[in-house]
Amino acid sequence: MSKMRLAIVGAGPAGIYAADLLLKAERDFEVEIDLFEQLPAPYGLVRYGVSPDHPRIKGIITALREVLDSGDIRYFGNVRYGQDITLADLKRHYNAVIFATGAIRDASLNIPGIDAEGSYGAADFVSWFDGHPDVPRTWPLEAQSVGVVGNGNVALDISRMLIKHADDLLPTEIPDNVYQGLKQNPIEELHLFGRRGPKYVKFTPLELRELGEVRDVDMVIDERDFDVDDAYADETLSKNKQVVVMTRIMDKWRAEQRQREAGETEASSRRLHLHFWSKPVEVVVEDGRVAGLKIERTAPDGQGGIVDTGEFEVIPMQSLYRAVGYFGSPLDEIPFDDARGVIPNSQGRVQDLEGEQIPGVYATGWIKRGPVGLIGHTKSDAMETLECLIEDRESWWQPEAPEIEAIPELLHAREVPYTTIEGWHRLDEHELGLGEQAGRTRIKVVPRDEMTRIARAE
Repeated sequence: MSKMRLAIVGAGPAGIYAADLLLKAERDFEVEIDLFEQLPAPYGLVRYGVSPDHPRIKGIITALREVLDSGDIRYFGNVRYGQDITLADLKRHYNAVIFATGAIRDASLNIPGIDAEGSYGAADFVSWFDGHPDVPRTWPLEAQSVGVVGNGNVALDISRMLIKHADDLLPTEIPDNVYQGLKQNPIEELHLFGRRGPKYVKFTPLELRELGEVRDVDMVIDERDFDVDDAYADETLSKNKQVVVMTRIMDKWRAEQRQREAGETEASSRRLHLHFWSKPVEVVVEDGRVAGLKIERTAPDGQGGIVDTGEFEVIPMQSLYRAVGYFGSPLDEIPFDDARGVIPNSQGRVQDLEGEQIPGVYATGWIKRGPVGLIGHTKSDAMETLECLIEDRESWWQPEAPEIEAIPELLHAREVPYTTIEGWHRLDEHELGLGEQAGRTRIKVVPRDEMTRIARAE
């Protein structure tokens, strides 16, 4: 076989990196790659899962754009797998498919009251403030006191977006409907909960530092949490460079808090409370709505874990967000592990529920390994999948209609208003133009039909 036709479903970092790495890999055959994305715009969670006030992280778009603009990959946006194009279609036109569909749902938090009105998943909130076209345009920001459960970067992202004054987000690419919503946010207190201590958090130092730099927000610390850490944290952890930096950041907040308590500095209009060694056990519900969060104090077990102390406390609040992880979504005709939220696979080779390899079907990114690791891990993950793909050459599909024009003709016949990379350039320039008119970097277009119309120059 002198030529391989590959379909990749998902145009986030995982899918784009897989395409790029295959093009650069040592091989003795030509490659034609088609990238399918259910949204009209590419880049996945880099566009729709990163806070708009994180331009440094969004800088990765520059590298992804270079791959798409190379001319070696075709991009078909606004195409839904399982609806606009099926597994049978892929088998008819390609030698193999790699699924890179990520994980965009919220993992569950199984405690009583979690389904009360005013209880939300972080992923849904992120989709709203990032202008995802398939979520409502409004968000119920009505609470003066808000809780966030989680000690990872997503918990920090949504905490920052909730506590930040809306006008401070104007330099970003925040959609106008989101700015207007946050402008009305009456929040005064935010409570951030983690089951373990300050030295055990999953934050990165950059994210933690940014949280403390939010204007007109005081960081509120419970000194008991640090007493526990100082007594039990192992010496290796205390010497970890990231832990050292984050400890220094929190020590600064503790000093600032002492100054406020002594009347040496003025209090801000909003406060962010950090609650460590605090395990959520129940959402307090009144009249069907969130009224508080009951937590149990935890303590180290001496072996890196935690134990319950039997000491409980209720923190009053009117809304609660869970940021306890993302979860994958099942795909039509593809096996799915409901417990882990991933496609069952071995090194990227998709397997059926009995553990047998399914020829021609592969996975990469979060749908392959679960929502762990930073964007940088995606490259090594894709390389593993591609090595298996190339090794399995003898078991690839043998397509009936591999002609390059077959896919555009198929989508046209099904009246799918797909977008291309040229269309993305049009949408990109349009959003930048909207931002320039308002003295901002970019203003995202949110409605799917409007995105599609602009991209297709209709």
